[in-house]
Amino acid sequence: MAKVKSGLIFDQNGLPYERDLLEHEQYPTRAIEGRPPFAGHLAFGMDPGTLGAIIRASDTGNTLQWMILAEEIEELFTHYYAVLSKRKRQVSQLPVRVEAGDYPNAQLHADFVQDWLDDDMLGEAMFDILDGLGKGFSVHEIKWESKPGSVRPAELLYRPQRFFEVSWEDGETIWLRDGAGFLDLQPHKFLLHNHKSKSGQAVRGGLTRAVAFMWMFQAFNLKDWALFVQGYGMPIRLGRYGPEASRGDKSVLWKAVSLIAGDVAAIIPKSMEVEFVEAGNRAGSEKLYSGRGDWLNYEVSKLVLGGTAGTDAVAGGHAVGKEHRGAEQDVERFDARLLSVSITRRLVQPMIAFTFGPQEKYPRLVVGQEEGVPLEKRIAGVADLGGMGLKVKAIEVREMLGFAEPDPDDETVGGVPPAPVVAPKIPHPAVTPPETEANSFRPLRELITRHAAVPDELVEVMSARLAHDAAGALAGLTDTVRGVFDAAEDMHDLQRRLKALNLPDKEYAAAMARGMALAVLVGQASVMAEIGRAR
Repeated sequence: MAKVKSGLIFDQNGLPYERDLLEHEQYPTRAIEGRPPFAGHLAFGMDPGTLGAIIRASDTGNTLQWMILAEEIEELFTHYYAVLSKRKRQVSQLPVRVEAGDYPNAQLHADFVQDWLDDDMLGEAMFDILDGLGKGFSVHEIKWESKPGSVRPAELLYRPQRFFEVSWEDGETIWLRDGAGFLDLQPHKFLLHNHKSKSGQAVRGGLTRAVAFMWMFQAFNLKDWALFVQGYGMPIRLGRYGPEASRGDKSVLWKAVSLIAGDVAAIIPKSMEVEFVEAGNRAGSEKLYSGRGDWLNYEVSKLVLGGTAGTDAVAGGHAVGKEHRGAEQDVERFDARLLSVSITRRLVQPMIAFTFGPQEKYPRLVVGQEEGVPLEKRIAGVADLGGMGLKVKAIEVREMLGFAEPDPDDETVGGVPPAPVVAPKIPHPAVTPPETEANSFRPLRELITRHAAVPDELVEVMSARLAHDAAGALAGLTDTVRGVFDAAEDMHDLQRRLKALNLPDKEYAAAMARGMALAVLVGQASVMAEIGRAR
């Protein structure tokens, strides 16, 4: 276990830390310390010049306004909200496993981490950790729980990016806002997840940076579209007044035309003329706005998901959808790998070091499906190659499917049915039944013997097949039951004799089935006999 002295524990680098500092929340939301609970609003009334100024300021170490605006863009741009949330949900629902590695006590450490994972605290925080997708990084304050023989995260507290600042000294270091200044992040108190979608500074690596002007263009497009719908869908109200109208009369007339609906209204003297010139082919003008809006949405889908088929109904059929899903899976694996690195370095390694002491190696936490052949291809391979002689351990197949080994008393489904009993092949053209079949139904034996000598080739082949089927019907019978078959004169006699033996139900049913088969063969033999007589 980790060394304990005066409340000290040691991290993976051998550096000591006070337990109390790790166990308590150190950086809560406080307005007086530059971390207010409410962010305010910047998006309403935004124009290209102001947006450009906010982006330029963020590149020089003044990111507060950008982080506030980035959160608003996610809220106001509905398509971006949808595809970004989809990407977060896809990754946050991936399975998480622990890889122990190969070193002393590796399995002990992996089990310790797995026990913590089973509490599902990480699963609850995963969506918020992925907030770094839009803004380039995300931060959670860690509240550690310290017990004898165990130091592990107890809570992951989400902290908005506006609580932090990107260092203007190197463009990478993240500082905490604290009153009028900034503080370095205390080691092991924060889960800092850098999620760059492009190389370069952290603040420029988020997806929202590329979406910002798309959002503004879409907002302008929606405004223009709304004005078009209002003007095109409502008639122009034109009020006329005479020369005798007073200022009050004009005011009343204006209120009358303006309060009907919309803004397309005017008042003029009766002696004046107003000509309204309409644009040609006005009926199709709405496609200009819808097409522009769709194009912007498609670009955002490609940026966030790597394709459009996952969110937008476009022509192309199954093949196109499959191709786009492949692109989404590439993005998914990339996100999962970045998550795995951040969580392993900032949670798994410290909790092992705090509990067991510094180690040369540590287990890895891995987000996502295990790399290798997809499950459906494995199952298909077992099904296809099994018939060609491939042997696979049943326990491995059960593990792939998540099935447990059934106990002897369990009710089960499936399984391999017993192989049918196949009688030995009779060489062709020999037609003499084997000695074991010589005592079948006497009529059958006599008929086979009678017409087997007919020299016609077709009759010989059919006779041989008849003898072969008779051998299969009689196979597996005990001597006692076989004796009943030999003595029986017909099916009714056979049934009576079998009942007298008082056989178990299954054995009785099997014997009757063979009797029915032999009865059919008797009929076939009779036909063969008629053929022989006809010749």
